[in-house]
Amino acid sequence: MIEPQKSTDVTQALLQTYPDLKVICAPTTVGIAAAAKVLQDNSSSCKLTGLGLPSEMSEYIGDDDAHSCPYMFLWNPEDVGRLGAYTSIALVNEEITGAAGDKFTAGDLGEYEVTEASDGGTEVILGSPFKFDPSNIDEWKDVY
Repeated sequence: MIEPQKSTDVTQALLQTYPDLKVICAPTTVGIAAAAKVLQDNSSSCKLTGLGLPSEMSEYIGDDDAHSCPYMFLWNPEDVGRLGAYTSIALVNEEITGAAGDKFTAGDLGEYEVTEASDGGTEVILGSPFKFDPSNIDEWKDVY
């Protein structure tokens, strides 16, 4: 696969071009893992954040100089599943039809609205991603 090598190359080029670089924000799970490895292998003081899988990033998460990534984000898979279930129940119970503008309560997740998707369909968006950091990474690294 090309992306891990491309992310490795880009991270190395950034460090070489900008030796005083403080932070890299990686927008992909493959990119953040590759960048984290480069930073940590080179004992770089540059820190990293972005979207990552806990299973791939657990060894890089830490709030000390030995770790390249103090925290990262991704959607909590339990909340994604719960929202999917609540949405399905609302559809089955005919509380919503799936049309844009439909609103429903997803238990303790709160209120949600069906919105138009870029592909012409509709969707329900969970919201902000979950923050993974040293306080919770060990709990999540075996989940996904």
